[in-house]
Amino acid sequence: MSKLLQEDEKYTWHPFTQVQTESTPLPIIKAKDATLFAEDGKTYLDCNSSWWVNTHGHGNQYIKEALIKQFDQIDHVIFAGATHPKAVELSKRILDFLPSNMARTFFSDDGSTAIEVALKMVFQYWHNKNQPKMKMMAMEGAYHGDTFGAMSIGHRGYFNKPFEHLFFDVDYISFPTEDKEAEILKDVENQFKTNEFAGLIVEPLVQGSAGMCMYRPEFLEALFVLAKKHEVLIICDEVMTGWGRTGKMFALEYIQTQPDIICLSKGLTAGVMSLGLTVTTSLVFEAFLAPEKTKALLHGHSYTANALACAVACANLDLIEKPAFFKNIERITEQHAAFRSRIKVHSKLKEVRQLGTIIAFEVQLEESDSSYFSSIRDEAYHFFLSKGLLIRPLGNVFFLNPPYCSTNEELEKMYSGITDFLNQLT
Repeated sequence: MSKLLQEDEKYTWHPFTQVQTESTPLPIIKAKDATLFAEDGKTYLDCNSSWWVNTHGHGNQYIKEALIKQFDQIDHVIFAGATHPKAVELSKRILDFLPSNMARTFFSDDGSTAIEVALKMVFQYWHNKNQPKMKMMAMEGAYHGDTFGAMSIGHRGYFNKPFEHLFFDVDYISFPTEDKEAEILKDVENQFKTNEFAGLIVEPLVQGSAGMCMYRPEFLEALFVLAKKHEVLIICDEVMTGWGRTGKMFALEYIQTQPDIICLSKGLTAGVMSLGLTVTTSLVFEAFLAPEKTKALLHGHSYTANALACAVACANLDLIEKPAFFKNIERITEQHAAFRSRIKVHSKLKEVRQLGTIIAFEVQLEESDSSYFSSIRDEAYHFFLSKGLLIRPLGNVFFLNPPYCSTNEELEKMYSGITDFLNQLT
């Protein structure tokens, strides 16, 4: 074992990892474009964009130059009572990509904290208006992060069972398979009629950690219409679904009704820096304006609007605005669709799901083994590594959402590895 791995084993604690039973982590010492370089000389394609964040791939030169330039100007400055150019630029520019009702940007550190801010906005909005709305509605199977508010509105069970006694009250709707949509919407309206609900939160169209579960835009549209009708504030968690992953810049572009709050992170900085945004309307913002300081949003982070992260995010937007960005998304979407057509009849697959650059493969297993802790997870993970592919399965579901710089040849290597894995299953 190398010195790097020895010291990692001695000093570090990895996320989502049972350290006692998990295998030795990959010692990655370099990354460029879609390729990760290990200490032993082996290479791996980053098939999931390093937890879905590296939109342009690793080591992008343009973003590197923006980071260096910003460091020579401002690395970081307190954002309470001060401001700086890149924070203002990002606040202004992000609105060009979002629904027309969005008006104000609040900065945080990552996806979970962007969600926490959104929840505080919702509850304090009704508090400031002296209207006792205390309940949230979420969707079964949801994942919105690992802080306490985010866990409260996420799927209850194996991820957060030790903490459930600390969560606030949430009502859940069933995952909207097409045959259940009408029944779910009827139940939602009956609940909204009680006037108890402060907010509704969803991952629009794709539930990521649930296994890339996908549902119809028509349902999302109808759900939002009901929320608007009954004055329930809508939070859209676009942390994973944003930045072109669904084929459009944001999943919200598949529908007409606009949310009240949008949470952004992951691809916001193309995987280079940690940053979260909670973007909201003038209506929500104005509910916090009052002579009393206690009605302000009394929330912040030491690294709020970090200048380096803001500069990287602005450089990322520069790249997104170039024609090559969506050309690559369209190319990858087409390649995925062609592979889906070839592989969907495989006897070992229960379903193949695709939306934009996200394609997910659900392995056919006994119901008792179809979960996040499915035994096939480790088998698949190590098989893919042997093929030079870093794919982190979600139980019996594995998926691709590669960096947009991935070449067709690299995509074919991913498809070949998936096909080989399915073929060797007994």
